[in-house]
Amino acid sequence: MRKQILVSFAPLISAFTPTFVRNASTTSSLFPSQFGSYFDTNPRDKVYTYNRDIESLMKSGSVDCALKLFDEMPTRDVITWNILISGLKLNGLSKEALYFYSQMVSQGFVESSSTFSTVLGAFSHEGLYQEGLQVHNRVIVLGLSLNVYVGSALIDLYMNMGLVDFALRLFDDLPERNLATWNQLLRGFGEFGMSQKLQLYYRMKREGVVPNPLTFCYLIHSFGNESLIDKGRELHSYAIKVGWAESDLFVSNALVDFYSACGSLADAKKSFEVISADDVISWNSLVSMYAYSGIDSDALEIFSMMQVWGKKPSIRSFVGLLNLSSGNVNIILGKQIHCFVLKLGFDHSSCYIHSALIDMYGNCGEIESSVLIYENIPRKTLEVCNSLMTSFAHCGVVEDVIELFGLMVDEDIGFDEVSLSTTVNTLPKSTYASLTSCKLLHHCAVKSGCDHDLAVSCSLIDSYSRFGDVKSSCQVFKQLSSPNVICFTSIISACSPSKMGVECCKFLEVMINKGLKPDKVTFLCVLKACNHSGMVQEGTMVFESMKSVHGIDPESQHLACMVDLLGHKGLLEEAERLLKQTPVNNDSVIWSSLLRHCRAHHNEAVGKRIAKIVIKLEPENPSIWLQVSNFYSEIGDFETSKQIRDVALARKITV
Repeated sequence: MRKQILVSFAPLISAFTPTFVRNASTTSSLFPSQFGSYFDTNPRDKVYTYNRDIESLMKSGSVDCALKLFDEMPTRDVITWNILISGLKLNGLSKEALYFYSQMVSQGFVESSSTFSTVLGAFSHEGLYQEGLQVHNRVIVLGLSLNVYVGSALIDLYMNMGLVDFALRLFDDLPERNLATWNQLLRGFGEFGMSQKLQLYYRMKREGVVPNPLTFCYLIHSFGNESLIDKGRELHSYAIKVGWAESDLFVSNALVDFYSACGSLADAKKSFEVISADDVISWNSLVSMYAYSGIDSDALEIFSMMQVWGKKPSIRSFVGLLNLSSGNVNIILGKQIHCFVLKLGFDHSSCYIHSALIDMYGNCGEIESSVLIYENIPRKTLEVCNSLMTSFAHCGVVEDVIELFGLMVDEDIGFDEVSLSTTVNTLPKSTYASLTSCKLLHHCAVKSGCDHDLAVSCSLIDSYSRFGDVKSSCQVFKQLSSPNVICFTSIISACSPSKMGVECCKFLEVMINKGLKPDKVTFLCVLKACNHSGMVQEGTMVFESMKSVHGIDPESQHLACMVDLLGHKGLLEEAERLLKQTPVNNDSVIWSSLLRHCRAHHNEAVGKRIAKIVIKLEPENPSIWLQVSNFYSEIGDFETSKQIRDVALARKITV
């Protein structure tokens, strides 16, 4: 086991050894003179004093002095190593801490629970999960897996890896769980499903766990994400009862964020009003809340009040306002916020600001400004590249989307679900369009583990269908463990042009049986599938169920689809009756479509009635007059056809 651990630490050892060698030769001048007495006596008798002073130096940030003192120790114990490792981690030197851990193991020291707690935290922080798993093996060998502190660190490791079920199993196996352990689990609450969150919440109450403000913040933040407003109000009542709602700033701001996420702006404002005006976090929370809710007047009013009170806006406020400008396509506001960002210097270091600026200019159609911001960023991050990619896609610059994806791969920036989804969606519209390219992107998704992401899967389903490979679209859909409404809509849309109306109706039935609520787009895709397959009875049933069963009012697109379906089958009276009975029947395009079907089926009676309605709806449209004239000509009524043209000429409508 020790050999395995040392092998995994080899890169860390080689990476940091030069640094420490250099430190050993250059820190003597920094070494405090008062520690000179250590070298006049036997250091073996001074281990406790050494440990105490190394800990003191680490806490004060004097890392070089602590390392110097550590190097001079003739005798060390486990506590010495623990103090050094935790001190390095405390000072933000996690990789250096891991180097010393590897040295500790190689020199034959056996770790304590404190060692594992610190080291596992460092591995988790650095994303070195494979090495963390190897340390877990060592924890088991030494019999410390049931220690509450080691268990908490392991739970955090597995939560960060996304292995929620395994983290819960470790949590359940602990013989005792203190509040810190609960908080460790709740910190990763976002990874849990709604039912799991509620079960844990009720379990806490059953076990009599008394939360602290940190517990409260974790819980209410998670409930806000799921819009579990009733449970959040229950927690709010508890916070008021124990006095946290007004006395603890983190709790107060968490309440503002919670009600913002739930869309309850009145409650959010009430929570804000009890917070001291000196707290800048709450001001930024409120600005962000109004901005993300699209209430630009209130967001700008609070933002202005911040300036009056001398409060400095945060990155969060600026990102919220830039997103507001983007959503409202308000380039003037966006440029004003950009000037403010430049004035305060936030444009130099924040990838969130960079991304929001690129998004704002791209969404407002100024893609050149987006590119200029991107080119001036010294270090290209994944978030920034994704923002530029989505801006390219929004502005229709499809070739650059594909090229940027290639650049991200070549320069080891990497890609994620957003990158893949955007690239796959854009592919069919570009010059790179081919089934081979689509399969290559699919391979990238599988290799990176993004193929289980719903957005990526929907994009692949759509892209494969555009290349005529509906079979691959169906295979992608079948691999989804929990498809949502969008996924079902995507596969129905993919199958629709291939005259797979029966299959599309079955997909609709399956999603309803799963408890999913189809939306207007879903119904439109099913109706199109029925139209392509000539399934009148099924299409009529689906159309009628929209309002009667699902409470969705049909729009003009749904009506047009039904009229086209009935028209193709020559059921012109039924189509006319349907149009007259539907509230959204003032669309001349739909009536014009029905008139074309009347011409195709030579239905003179219905056609004459439709012709009058079409002219009445668009009396100034020359194409309508021409269509009506041609209809009468088609049925052999040349006199009426000529009269129609004469009337159009008299009204100065060029036919």
